Amino acid sequence: MGATTEIPLVGGTADGDTVIVDLDMHGRPPLTHHHLVDGGLAGADIYELESGSDEGPPWVYRWRGTAS
Repeated sequence: MGATTEIPLVGGTADGDTVIVDLDMHGRPPLTHHHLVDGGLAGADIYELESGSDEGPPWVYRWRGTAS
């Protein structure tokens, strides 16, 4: 099993939630996360990876909008 990390979601309908993602072979998470809400993938909230603050987690997923 590969390495994983927990990343907070910022903004959108899932604000304050976290997701557990797999890290790639270089120790990095995926660049985007699609948070499924009512309506499935077509209405998913799209989150984009950002570097976290010096005092917080190393990464956050920030809401960018919906897929539709």
